[in-house]
Amino acid sequence: MRNPKIVKVFEPDMNRRLFCQSSALASGLLVLSTDAEAQPQANLTITNPLPRQVMQREGYEPAHAYDHVPGGPKLGFANVTVKGGWKGPAPVRLEARTTVQEGCSGKSIEWKLLGEISLPGDYQFQLQIPAGGWYGLEVRAVNASGAIVGSAQVAHVGVGEVFLISGQSYAAGANDELLKIDDPLERTVLFDWVAKSWRTANDPFPHVDSGGTIWPAFANTLQPILQVPIGLVNVAVGGTSTRQWMPGEALFHRFSEGGQAVGRFRYVLWQQGESDVIENIPTATYVERLQTIQKALAKQWGFSPRWLLAKSTLHPTVYKKPVEESRIRAAIDQLWRVPGFGRGPDTDILNGENRGGIKSRRHFSPIGQRRAGLMWFASVWAALNEELRPSIT
Repeated sequence: MRNPKIVKVFEPDMNRRLFCQSSALASGLLVLSTDAEAQPQANLTITNPLPRQVMQREGYEPAHAYDHVPGGPKLGFANVTVKGGWKGPAPVRLEARTTVQEGCSGKSIEWKLLGEISLPGDYQFQLQIPAGGWYGLEVRAVNASGAIVGSAQVAHVGVGEVFLISGQSYAAGANDELLKIDDPLERTVLFDWVAKSWRTANDPFPHVDSGGTIWPAFANTLQPILQVPIGLVNVAVGGTSTRQWMPGEALFHRFSEGGQAVGRFRYVLWQQGESDVIENIPTATYVERLQTIQKALAKQWGFSPRWLLAKSTLHPTVYKKPVEESRIRAAIDQLWRVPGFGRGPDTDILNGENRGGIKSRRHFSPIGQRRAGLMWFASVWAALNEELRPSIT
């Protein structure tokens, strides 16, 4: 039996520039065979990863991520769980490959054995994919005689950095301008943990408010530096205090669910404090609550990501409470020195034109949104370089 041919099929030139953005084009791969009995059937499916999903990488070394480093740049990889179903005759072996889509970073993988299927049903295998994307992921089923008897594809699979965002309104959608992702390849995406789907991380974010956020501005600076896809999950809720995020509360479940739904991620980005100012929470109480929440969530998630904490205590059009504000700022200072926590931005220094007026949504102005996003970039980039620096032997 002759080997099948792999033929790439492209749309007309007017659509070619959208190759990385269109699922239809990215999955435009047909498997042809000279033998009728080897024609792929619609009996192989992929349920994970999802379209536009970003998996958290490991093995990334910022100090060794430049092109001329001996042995090649240390950009990392992810062990991706490939899941789906097989309804055809068995046994078959499953093979997978990845293809770097036009204009994107990464390294393609040629056809590689995933595993054997002895009976029809669900399958689950691991595939190590280098950092980068978007990738097109293809899986094919091959029978004992070497014929391809099934195939399936997922477009826009990414391996990069994933962040879980939480806190109150400054972390949520409480700003005037709806910001958008600048990258023409749309490699910064958000995960809707309720709908279980990924999309480009343009404002508004789902389930947090209908206004603008600071997170597209953050990603618009970080993604071109990292040159890998970025995934964001936002579970913040406006007007909430730390007591409402404690174990046993509804928001704790929301926090836990968001993290569990996305799997591994790099950091929790925490921007909260205004409600604790209003409630006159002592420094020690805030510190104790954050540590309790962090430990309980680590148990739920099965790993302990680092929390980057912003100083976010001011709400200029609502109150002026310098004594109460200083207590929460002191708590953040203490937590920055506790293992498992790290230094986020001090967005309290954004004043004047950076804040919205009485007739606005009363949080950051459009320029303030962008500057807060830039400050978060600086904190995350510093944390990555500090935490992932190679050990000196």
